[in-house]
Amino acid sequence: MKALDNSSISNYSINMKKGNALALISRIREKANRFIVRELENHGIKGIVPSHGDILVILFQGEKYTMKELADRINRTKPTVTVLIEKLVDYGFVEREKSYTDSRVTYIKLTNKGIELKPIFNDISEKLNALLYGDFSDGEPEVFEKLLHKVNAKLDKKI
Repeated sequence: MKALDNSSISNYSINMKKGNALALISRIREKANRFIVRELENHGIKGIVPSHGDILVILFQGEKYTMKELADRINRTKPTVTVLIEKLVDYGFVEREKSYTDSRVTYIKLTNKGIELKPIFNDISEKLNALLYGDFSDGEPEVFEKLLHKVNAKLDKKI
């Protein structure tokens, strides 16, 4: 594996406190989630939270998925996904469809109302990415994400 080139990390302080990364990542996630909810509300969409967005983004990519497929794709338990889907069904964004070949299987798919969310999600995603990466210099987004992937992969192996 090639060594990470730290020269592209501008304004990096060697004296920065170590051991604070998880708290900082948590604060960033909390702020990003508030931004997403605020933007959704600005588009007249209330009640959807970022964890619903995880499911909707998967559904935007394909026609229909089982609860297990959705749970696996968003790294949540099936009961958690069931609760999230219930809310999306209540809001009219998704619907259930029984399999024609196996009555034990239920698919989740977007309704027309759910499909209409895709351009809104794309807009919010672009705004959030601009906010997140806007002050980065060339190469810094790649280094930043490479470091995050490295930490995530290490945690995947240990947990």
